[in-house]
Amino acid sequence: MPTGSRFDRFISNIAVTSTELTDAKTKLNGVGSKLHSRYYGTTYDGSTVKLIGSYGKQTQVRPPRDVDILFIMPVAEYHRYSSYSGNGQSQLLQDIKAVIQQRYPTTDKIRGDGQVVVVPFSGGHTVELLPAWHSNGKFIIPNTHNGGSWKLVDHDAEIANIADSDTATNGQTRSLIEMMKIWQANCAVPIKSLVLELRAVNFLKDWEHRGKGSTYYDYMVRDFLEELIKHANATCKIPGIDEKYNYGDDWLSKAEMALGRAKKACNYEPDDVWATEEWQKIFGFQYAG
Repeated sequence: MPTGSRFDRFISNIAVTSTELTDAKTKLNGVGSKLHSRYYGTTYDGSTVKLIGSYGKQTQVRPPRDVDILFIMPVAEYHRYSSYSGNGQSQLLQDIKAVIQQRYPTTDKIRGDGQVVVVPFSGGHTVELLPAWHSNGKFIIPNTHNGGSWKLVDHDAEIANIADSDTATNGQTRSLIEMMKIWQANCAVPIKSLVLELRAVNFLKDWEHRGKGSTYYDYMVRDFLEELIKHANATCKIPGIDEKYNYGDDWLSKAEMALGRAKKACNYEPDDVWATEEWQKIFGFQYAG
């Protein structure tokens, strides 16, 4: 089977199914409608919830991970929690946890975690709920660490950063991010998805095969890993806000190992048997030769 066909099948294998997508939407609306009822007291129409994270960026993969949901809070609630003498942000998450617990009384491991309320379910997706307030086109969110504070984020800019790059590269951006998320999971790589996203967009800006089809995906994975290694402990501006993110280097040794395997696989192409053996060491058996 040609290289491009094998990578096309790989991308298809890691795409969420219609059942998994329905599960994500069901949990989005279940959590969103309960919070809307509590904080607005009106009929839920979906306007106070927003998909962020992988579903918002359309980079979700299977098996399902989290559904990241932003819930837009009433302005009065921001003033109320800001007036607390100590860590109103932590109290906010605890109050939201209590509301969600009413909707899912048998889900006993709901917890506040830094900026979000985590709602685990026995099957399918876990929900990570982020309360937020509009602020000049961006959002204010809570941070419970170090005594509590408010943080400015721009999820719309993050989403647009990937969407614009994906359009400009004929779909390479999302495919690359999705494949590297599979590497992240299969090889237990301690790298943040945000690092993969930021590096993918920046890498593809100048890549020599930018915009070409899946025939070049083997080179794309190899060259991305090589470029990623060069950026250990580097920083990159987060879209939409005046903040830089440090890539760290805990993932470096695993990236170097994956690069060695990717180079071998590219050298074996188009021999699908030997190449597939190396790709599966990176991606697992969702990559099928």
